[in-house]
Amino acid sequence: MTENSPPADSGTLRPRRSEATRAAILRAALARFAADGYERATIRAIARDAGIDPSMVMRYYGSKEGLFRAASEIDLRMPDFSGVRPAEAGEALVRHFLQRWEEDDSLAAMLRVGLASGLDEGRQQALLEGQVGPAVARFCAAAADVPRRTALVASQMIGMAVLRYLVEVPAVTSMTHDEVVAWLAPTVQRYLTAENP
Repeated sequence: MTENSPPADSGTLRPRRSEATRAAILRAALARFAADGYERATIRAIARDAGIDPSMVMRYYGSKEGLFRAASEIDLRMPDFSGVRPAEAGEALVRHFLQRWEEDDSLAAMLRVGLASGLDEGRQQALLEGQVGPAVARFCAAAADVPRRTALVASQMIGMAVLRYLVEVPAVTSMTHDEVVAWLAPTVQRYLTAENP
């Protein structure tokens, strides 16, 4: 039996050992980068946290930068919003973003590390185009307007994330979800559906 073979008596497929190792490395890296930042985090510390030899980290990810890029992939888990009426799109987006940021502390941590590391190189742009763009396109009448409207929506969402979860400005952190939605949703709605100025 090889490292990647399932046990002979297994009635269901189990994750291959290499997949489990990769997952352990990414979990350890996410925690270590969030706690120490990019510069201070080391491959040796990440490997120790994952319970493996440092050479395994290099085998799977090639370098600290490669590992950071893999560990800092942000999944916004955007729904397709197919059941949302256009007039309620702004509220639906704001509520989704608030829920997503508050259910996963690692998003704020990795945004902080990513901005400080200088390793962005268009990754935030790709995130917007790949994940937020399709949601914007669902409510935007002109395809040519999607990139600009996506960036405008993101300016509100990322700005709120920075102030609420990174900088933790009291005037913002003290707001309830409903208050945040009441303030942001009309602006996001305008970005999605209003006519061009």
